[in-house]
Amino acid sequence: MVKLTKAFIDKVQAPEKGYQIHWDEAVKGYGLRVAPPAEPGKPPRRVFIVMGRVAGKSIQFTIGAYGTYTEDAARKRAQKLLQDMREGIDQRDAKKHDAAVAVTLRDVADAYKDRPGKLKASSADVIERHVTTTFETWLSKPIASITEDDVRRRYREMLTKGLRGKAGAPGQANQGFAVLRALINFASRRYRRSDGSPVITHNPVGALKDDWIQLKPRTSRVPDSKVGAVWNALEQWRGETHNRETLAAIDLSMFLLLTGCRLKEAASLTWDRVNLEEGWFHLPDPKNRNPVWLPLSSQAVALLEARARARARVEDNPHVFASWSRAGHIIDPRDTRRKISEVAGTKITNHDLRRTYITIGVANCAVDFTKIELLTNHIPNGSVTAKHYLETSRLQYLKPETQRIADWIVQQAAQANGANVVPMPQRA
Repeated sequence: MVKLTKAFIDKVQAPEKGYQIHWDEAVKGYGLRVAPPAEPGKPPRRVFIVMGRVAGKSIQFTIGAYGTYTEDAARKRAQKLLQDMREGIDQRDAKKHDAAVAVTLRDVADAYKDRPGKLKASSADVIERHVTTTFETWLSKPIASITEDDVRRRYREMLTKGLRGKAGAPGQANQGFAVLRALINFASRRYRRSDGSPVITHNPVGALKDDWIQLKPRTSRVPDSKVGAVWNALEQWRGETHNRETLAAIDLSMFLLLTGCRLKEAASLTWDRVNLEEGWFHLPDPKNRNPVWLPLSSQAVALLEARARARARVEDNPHVFASWSRAGHIIDPRDTRRKISEVAGTKITNHDLRRTYITIGVANCAVDFTKIELLTNHIPNGSVTAKHYLETSRLQYLKPETQRIADWIVQQAAQANGANVVPMPQRA
């Protein structure tokens, strides 16, 4: 027990190892913790502390370092903290609560994205895009301070004006607030008081339940009557172009139509994940995280063989649909898609080619829907048998089904030409 004064604190020496606490003789529970300096030649580390009891439990609380606090300020702070303890207030809880309440939307988004192995890069990109655009003005705002009124107001703005105030964006509004809902739920689980109770007990996005816009499911695709014309056009463009990038974009579009593959997964395909002899390609980390080996029709094999023969011109690039882009492969065959839309007579997106493949399989080739789900790497949810007993990764056994779809496409092309059915050249 000593009288903690400025003179004493300035002269106090630290032990060689560990630390030593000097308790004030006037204010019981107020003390100075002294430890060796962080670096030779520096003064000892001196930190003001208090120790007391809350509900019969002994606790110690750090006030702060000498220098940040004067002795007089530390003494007054200690007296307030000790009085709180006598009244049953645990300042550690208050401190933890204050820290959690101060966590910003930016902090939460970073913590959510940084969890190892939890998010694919594309999902992290969507989150980052919305927190920096849809919720840009909230980026530095404590997430616990986002209110139901804030949420309703911003949702209405997105519905009616979009990001730039020019046109409503209901799709982006729904996606953005789904992201916000997930981030707030994560913050509620992550940031808690010292007693374990969550700091955030209510998710304000729930207030949108009655305002949420139900978007119509997208059903656009290449009309059946135009499938043959589209295929013929792709074949024609393929024969006419001498530009490597354009050829890769055309071939990618044909591959999407023949396989129903997602754009990013097909565009980033590398040759080490293609087996032309056995007729399959491998997606090790697709959107649903189910590694899959998918069968190739003879038309798709012939398409890839033509690309393989030209591969010598693409030095040191492992991608099937190689490009000069930074990614090393075609990102989006935008110009080819625009030309396909002209031939189809309706606007066609890359995902519309996937829907076209699915519709052809179910409606025109009588392929069982469960098999179509597997071929497009959707693990069936409705059937226990399908979910637990079907082979959902190595799908070479479904080659007859994907061949039936490709043959139908080629038949439509032949009919559009007014010719007999002549498939693409087969391998010798």
